[in-house]
Amino acid sequence: MKGIYLLLGSNLGNSGEILKKAIVEIENDIGEIVKSSSVYKTKAWGIEDQPDFLNQVVEIESSHSPQIILKRANKIEEKLGRVRRIKWHSRIIDIDILYYGNEIVNTDKLVIPHPENQNRNFVLVPICEIAADLIHPALMFTQKEMLENCADKLDVKKIL
Repeated sequence: MKGIYLLLGSNLGNSGEILKKAIVEIENDIGEIVKSSSVYKTKAWGIEDQPDFLNQVVEIESSHSPQIILKRANKIEEKLGRVRRIKWHSRIIDIDILYYGNEIVNTDKLVIPHPENQNRNFVLVPICEIAADLIHPALMFTQKEMLENCADKLDVKKIL
């Protein structure tokens, strides 16, 4: 299945290298990467007194269910050194499922589309680079429309 979008984020260690390693692991364990955005640098969101984040969105093609993708993404995070502590705190790697085609999933462990997509520039800017016309299956707005109406004013800078 195409149209599965993941957000990668890192603000500990060599974040650029961590993102590259995460991409390799995703291709090995989850599915083929069809498109990837540039890498973007953003101030921390939520808890602001921490290093800036590097973020990237990738589109993958996978036959795995959303639940299997979540389990495998969590294993990749652990393999790369992620330790879960405080919500929104510094992390070596974070892999979020933004969209799984046009499916809506709402369980205790998994919500797709990610419930904060429309509220975060660090999600919307990179996803607009590769899928501006992708429609949010619950809100029925494109990514571009959501970015244009997003209240988040954090600066998102493309890394060359």
